[in-house]
Amino acid sequence: MTGRVAIKPLSITDSSAALTLYNELTFGPKSQNQAAFASVIAHSGTTIYGAFDQDALVAMLTLHLLPNVTWNARSYALIENVITTATHRKRGIGKQLMEHAIAQAWAANAFKIMLMTGQKRAATGFYESVGFSAEDKTAMVIRRPDT
Repeated sequence: MTGRVAIKPLSITDSSAALTLYNELTFGPKSQNQAAFASVIAHSGTTIYGAFDQDALVAMLTLHLLPNVTWNARSYALIENVITTATHRKRGIGKQLMEHAIAQAWAANAFKIMLMTGQKRAATGFYESVGFSAEDKTAMVIRRPDT
């Protein structure tokens, strides 16, 4: 593993680098939509955290903190769009980023954190290594027919 990376919330000035990472992540249509990125980072309760190796954005994830009625009205968290650029994988950067997001969710008093990972990604072991388990819940997805 290399040294620790700097982890910080992304801002609109990071949009080009973030869109490059999104396009490395997705199997779907590629995006250069900076307005969509701006909308996500402006959304209340949502933070995109980035890991920087010097000045280069090399990994990111999105953390959503969502209001809740149950569990004494404690929020819950959802992590999505986790990506480390191919040149920086297997160095512990993704783990550092996940640990940071988990700490942020606990600091916000979330009672649980959920995520889904694509079956084609073979990332289950990575998520289990930072504490996630598939024993408690079953994730299901429905996609709009025209997408």
